[in-house]
Amino acid sequence: MSGAPLAIPFWSDAEISAAIRPALEQMELRRVLAYPTETVYGFGGGIDRDSVGALVRMKGRPKGKPFLLLIAESEMLARLDLRLPSFATNLAARHWPGPLTLVLPGGEKRVPEALRGPEGGIAVRWTSHVALQRLIRAHGDAITSTSANRPGVPPATSTREIREQWGGVIASGVLRVLDGGTLQPSPPSTVVDCTGRAPRVIRPGAIPSAILRETAPRLIGDA
Repeated sequence: MSGAPLAIPFWSDAEISAAIRPALEQMELRRVLAYPTETVYGFGGGIDRDSVGALVRMKGRPKGKPFLLLIAESEMLARLDLRLPSFATNLAARHWPGPLTLVLPGGEKRVPEALRGPEGGIAVRWTSHVALQRLIRAHGDAITSTSANRPGVPPATSTREIREQWGGVIASGVLRVLDGGTLQPSPPSTVVDCTGRAPRVIRPGAIPSAILRETAPRLIGDA
């Protein structure tokens, strides 16, 4: 990885096309990517056990606090063997792609248990970030995602912040950065648990509960 750029441009069509190959190579090595999303910069990679382990070690993630998965097409849910209750299907149809994370049942044979949350489900979001969608489709599967920051530090909205906090990890090649520019501050995605008999807000965020209830009237909790 010596001589690799500190950040790979990931903005224009040509830059995105050029960035996909080195990004996929990083994931094939079971290492970590930093990338822009529709909210903040994220860290992630493949959903296989080795890639998840690399992300856990780099982020220092405590056990029992899993990462979410990002997808870019509905077929990826089927490949993950995740199940959508009818209310989850309705929420996804209305708000995906976008800043809504759904915690879904299933995935026992496809998703590592380290990605399963305390509710017993797998957190998934269909990202609306166009460049990231292209990368995920090129990868052909979901990728993991967690905020790109050290504990106690706000999530990064620029690659400068990532380089300042993670310079040594970048230099080692464990982390490669896709530079999508400075992101506008925005709320995190709203997280809704869909593993029970009714949807339940477990993290307020970008989409208010009043809007979610237009599609899922039995929603529990406020966002």
